[in-house]
Amino acid sequence: MTGLTHRQAEILNIARASGRVMVDELARRFEVSAQTIRKDLNDLCERRSLTRVHGGAIIASGVENLAYEARRFVAADEKKAIGAAAASLIPNGCSLFINIGTTTEEVASALTSHEDLLVITNNLNVAMLLYRHPRIEVVVAGGTVRRADGAVVGSTATQLIGQFKVDYAIIGASAIDEEGALLDFDYREVQVAQAIIANARSVMLVADSTKLRRSAPVRIAHISQIQTFVTDQELPERLSTICHGKGIEVVAAMPKAAGDIDEAQAEAQEAAPEAAPVVRLR
Repeated sequence: MTGLTHRQAEILNIARASGRVMVDELARRFEVSAQTIRKDLNDLCERRSLTRVHGGAIIASGVENLAYEARRFVAADEKKAIGAAAASLIPNGCSLFINIGTTTEEVASALTSHEDLLVITNNLNVAMLLYRHPRIEVVVAGGTVRRADGAVVGSTATQLIGQFKVDYAIIGASAIDEEGALLDFDYREVQVAQAIIANARSVMLVADSTKLRRSAPVRIAHISQIQTFVTDQELPERLSTICHGKGIEVVAAMPKAAGDIDEAQAEAQEAAPEAAPVVRLR
């Protein structure tokens, strides 16, 4: 991309490789101030190459999702906390769908101590996490396996889902817009997700707050079609109002501590003169 400094080009390469970059890590890597890195990230965001998140940035998305391995590293701690919180809401002795996504896989990991579960999934990674546990029965949807991430998609998977009526559905989304639309990238995956929603008595959405800053082209559903939303932080006001109005239970797995410095405050400081560079003795 033309017009980038050498450092900005390197930052973009790092983000493409890992899915996410953090201000503090980049400042140490390039031996510059955090303020300088924030300016670089803001510039890359203005070019729509990155999207800002708390403490850093992720690769911007619109029509194509991040590679599976890169998605695993985006908000990894948040996803693990969401998985544990979501699993704590699932009782023993129930049936559930678990669909595609790195966050839904964290829910599956946290369910391994449960007993007497029936899990129907179109996610081979979820099946591999659960099938060894004798008190959990796993049914895998048939169909075409997407090589990129082990997702089983297509009409055959959708038809199998339609043969069940389960207690809970655990679903993810690639993006959530401010009006409450749940969005994804692959229409075949979305068809399976829609069947999962239609055949569950209670639907639980698991998604970290970075999904609120992304976009995707295919509509899964509206947030009013779910009963529980497990995320990491408190929701923005508009989305929170929608959830409250629809009676959706919202669970924040990693609420900010009172002493946390908000990213907006750090960005506001960018207008101040930059401190003199640190001289490093070698």
